Amino acid sequence: MRRSVLQAAEEEDNEINLTPMLDVVFIMLIFFIVTASFIKESGIEVNRPDAPTATVAENANILVAINESNEIWIDRRKVDPRAVRAVIERMHAENPEGSVVIQADKKAYTETVVTVMDAARQAKVFNVSIAAQDD
Repeated sequence: MRRSVLQAAEEEDNEINLTPMLDVVFIMLIFFIVTASFIKESGIEVNRPDAPTATVAENANILVAINESNEIWIDRRKVDPRAVRAVIERMHAENPEGSVVIQADKKAYTETVVTVMDAARQAKVFNVSIAAQDD
């Protein structure tokens, strides 16, 4: 009987304690969630024109997409052209240091692009860019 108690105690000592490993995994998970950069997207895929002089915009937080059907999309929602100014004003109030980037499709009308640019300027956002595909 004494021998079986010793064997049981020995088996308990041989088990691996997973608690420290789980603590490390949870800390790493929290670290990666906090440091992850979240990319904002306009909500639709746009076939942008090519431009060899294209540069990357750092503080682009208001992305406006215009597809080939001249539909305006902001924050994954279709927006009426008359409401673009109000939406840009609201988003600019949330982050006043951001800029507006217009992602217009190659086949979109220039009139629609100019309408969005005017709405951004009326919303007091003067840092407006047009997205292009770099080579």
